[in-house]
Amino acid sequence: MSVAFRRESDDEHMEPKFELPIPSGPNWVTARGMRLTREKVEALEAVDTTGMEEEAAKKHKRVLRYWRTRLATAELRPVADGDTVAFGTRVTYRLNRQEKMVALVGDDEANPHEGRISFSSPLARAMMDAEVGEKVDFAGKVEAVEIVAIAVVDEA
Repeated sequence: MSVAFRRESDDEHMEPKFELPIPSGPNWVTARGMRLTREKVEALEAVDTTGMEEEAAKKHKRVLRYWRTRLATAELRPVADGDTVAFGTRVTYRLNRQEKMVALVGDDEANPHEGRISFSSPLARAMMDAEVGEKVDFAGKVEAVEIVAIAVVDEA
């Protein structure tokens, strides 16, 4: 039999399993983000993996490593003053004649469907340090975003 048709084992043809990617940059969190990260770690640590299939247990341990790393590197940011767009603020802005509102939070806390975007997102970076009434460039357009209101996120 030709070597081309031999197969030693199924394992050599499996996709490698990698760690969950850690977002680059600082791991800034709000008080809510810190609480949610702690709760996630506690919930994952409470799971008994002894009865799980091997792949499921490995996946669980990979997820737990991710969240432990995120908790260990979390930097709780001071509460913003609300005078300018900053981490931990809720911003009402106008883009393409539509008013929208978002909160600028940490990477793991971000959920655009709930109106929470990461402070490292392009929109958040464009609005950072702007004041009410100011227009900022975004997506290659001059003065595309107008800051309508700024409030401090109060979600401990």
